[in-house]
Amino acid sequence: MTHTTEQELDIITRMRGEVMNRKELTGENLFLAWGYPTAFFLVVEFVALMLWNENWCAWLWVGIPLVGAPLMMYFLNEEYERTHRMTLDQNVILMMWIFIGFACCIGGAVMGFAGVFEQCFFSLLGLLCGMGCFMTGIILHFRPKTVCGITSSALSAVPLYFQGELWPWQLLVTAFVVVIALIIPGHLYRQYVKENFVSYKKENE
Repeated sequence: MTHTTEQELDIITRMRGEVMNRKELTGENLFLAWGYPTAFFLVVEFVALMLWNENWCAWLWVGIPLVGAPLMMYFLNEEYERTHRMTLDQNVILMMWIFIGFACCIGGAVMGFAGVFEQCFFSLLGLLCGMGCFMTGIILHFRPKTVCGITSSALSAVPLYFQGELWPWQLLVTAFVVVIALIIPGHLYRQYVKENFVSYKKENE
């Protein structure tokens, strides 16, 4: 059975439309949704401790989940409305980061009651963020995230050197680790998505 030129053009146009409308969950904003609030509130807490050194300053970290969680839900909802689907790899990445979030919260609470919060929590936070970044890069085959994950995981040991009266400096070091683990790879991946995902480019033109 032969197709006329008009039928062939119609088939090509329809196939092109299907490709252009194919939408994948990219998650390009999730690293930034947690990276910026985390780094910001760690720096704010450090500055507050340096200026006033009051007990209430140590609770400024609460701003991280109060800002990060709504941002994450907003971007996830936005992506679901755009894609209406999630691949297995994307689901694994999401579950991994949810686990990291719960691990940080539970680990921080346990360390606080055990009296070792100031000794090792910030190294744990940096290590978990670095490992999450590394595994995300492996799953997505995105090398910059893999490199940033390795670098930030190695740097997560630095806060251990600031103990006693120097412990507030752990906040500043951890903020730097978060920049490497979340903010830098977040921007690099966002740029990658803009350049390689057709549906993203169409919606942002």
